Amino acid sequence: MADGLVIIPTFNEIENIEAIIKTVFDLKKDFHVLVVDDNSPDGTAENVEALQKQFPDRLFLEVRKEKSGLGTAYIHGFKWALARDYEYIFEMDADFSHRPADLSRLHRACLNEADVAVGSRYKKGVNVVNWPLFRILLSYGASFYVKIITGMRVHDPTAGFVCYRRKVLENIDLDAVRFIGYAFQIEMKFRAYLKGYKIEEVSIIFTDRVNGKSKMNSAIIREAIFGVIAMKFRSIFFKKSF
Repeated sequence: MADGLVIIPTFNEIENIEAIIKTVFDLKKDFHVLVVDDNSPDGTAENVEALQKQFPDRLFLEVRKEKSGLGTAYIHGFKWALARDYEYIFEMDADFSHRPADLSRLHRACLNEADVAVGSRYKKGVNVVNWPLFRILLSYGASFYVKIITGMRVHDPTAGFVCYRRKVLENIDLDAVRFIGYAFQIEMKFRAYLKGYKIEEVSIIFTDRVNGKSKMNSAIIREAIFGVIAMKFRSIFFKKSF
């Protein structure tokens, strides 16, 4: 059995899902893939079901009743992984903004003492392709803001391309994670940081999606801005919950 599981959350990713799965399976390392689909009306889940006939022992699918947020999709995937024997659990987008080839680099970082390996857009300057300037400023500014508020020395705390060692997820209270948007990525890293786990950033090139539609919206941005401050206060006054 593979020791690594790649969790890919989806909502209306019919244009990308088959290609991303096959690209992961073409890698030299044997990864398994779990797609957590939020009942996509475009047929994403049906496409994955068809692919399962081709990859019966490597491709898995969990379909949820409705669109419930990125964070809850990953929590669902984490619990699924922990119920099995995976040692390395990965987060990756379906839209090729994260290069599947970099999965091996994240895995290697965890093999070399990292507990959490982050595919970082900002470890070495700004490595983002095809984003408009305002989106880069928003993301980079958010990263700087998070570092100030939380004290984490992570250049890209909002990154969604991550490898967790099993023990990290086992020791984080997944039911206590509050954020459901992109701030989920910040909270997971912050909880790992507070528990003393080693977080290492691996520099990657992030390329904006070509196919499909971004899920970013104003509610997600507000959650990240105001939620980070609330999270920091909870970590101070309610330490047991972290």
